[in-house]
Amino acid sequence: MTHDVPEAAPSEAASAAGAGPCASHTSSTGRLIVLDLACGLTVFGMYAAHVGLEPSVGGPLEVARGRSSALLALLAGFTLVLLTGRPQPQTGRAGRQAMGRALIRSAALIALGYALTSLDTPVDVILAAYGMVFVLALPLYRLRARTLAVIAAATVLVLPQALYLLRSVVEGGSWADAAIAHDPPARIAGSDGIVELFITGEYPVLTWLPFVIAGTAVARLDLTRPGIHAKVALLGGALAALGYVGSWPALHLVPGTQAAVSAATDGGSAASAWWSDAVGDPTTSTPDWLLVAAPQSQTTGSILGSAGVGLVVVAGCLIATNRSARLSSPAAPVIAVGSVSLTAYFGHIIAIKALGTEDLPASAALPALVGFAAAAMLLALACTRTLRRGPLEFMLHAATTPARLIN
Repeated sequence: MTHDVPEAAPSEAASAAGAGPCASHTSSTGRLIVLDLACGLTVFGMYAAHVGLEPSVGGPLEVARGRSSALLALLAGFTLVLLTGRPQPQTGRAGRQAMGRALIRSAALIALGYALTSLDTPVDVILAAYGMVFVLALPLYRLRARTLAVIAAATVLVLPQALYLLRSVVEGGSWADAAIAHDPPARIAGSDGIVELFITGEYPVLTWLPFVIAGTAVARLDLTRPGIHAKVALLGGALAALGYVGSWPALHLVPGTQAAVSAATDGGSAASAWWSDAVGDPTTSTPDWLLVAAPQSQTTGSILGSAGVGLVVVAGCLIATNRSARLSSPAAPVIAVGSVSLTAYFGHIIAIKALGTEDLPASAALPALVGFAAAAMLLALACTRTLRRGPLEFMLHAATTPARLIN
């Protein structure tokens, strides 16, 4: 099995349509081992966030909270490129078919997301937002890496501020209630529907779109070029430093900022809001919140920091698999989880609902996390060695086959 990053042929890109949230490629099975590895780590990070200890408890697993979902969104950019052609975007009939597959795939993910949301688990489901940002990023698939990077930078600077203003309007007006009352997804899933998807949710589309565009820009690079992996890692480190180190002085040196952030979150840990999820979610609007860089705080600092960490992880996976063929065997269970990521994600939420893990004491959190990870690896290995796809990946692949009829 090769560990180089291959160029995806149109036939390979077509096979990616059946993959889960982290579609990727290799020469042997149509999947890219480094992205499956990164996606497997992402799934385990989400398990740690959903089953592990609360952020207020602290510990090394806290680093996964919020950053795992950001890495998932970055990898969505790779998926978009693989679906629509690499190294050159597909055009003509092939391009239209690729867009059709991507749109069908997005619709299926949105439907699955609302289905999981309707289970009313303590997990904030990302799939609906994931599917929607994929749709919004799709028109950009023909752009070059440099252009995509400029667009990603612009969205990072503008969209968090726009989201803050929109959330302030939602809090102060009745139009959102009227929109929710007439929104079919809101009635079906028991959520706030489109308003939640774009503005008020844990994964608002406005501030998750930059991750996908950034991932698309990186995927458009020639990842076989000498030194490119180190450059991606350095870029990720620089973005993380800019996001987190930039937030620290604002929170610690600007008078009244920590008090305002703490009040907005009903007493959250404002001192560590420059990097930690322990700060919680804001219950009231305050401009001081825009200085926070905690994961999923929907600010410019948080996007820069989480995207930077995600790029470092991707670069690390690229470097490790490119330089050491011996990594394949010990990492095979993680890679297998990444190759059936949609099934692994969907299954763990079903398990949380069935087992009631939200009621477990803190002492049981780590054993539960280990159990979830072990079960995922065993089931993923069984799926990949017998069916080559997970059940939901197979369903998604079948759902996208009508795109072949597009002329």
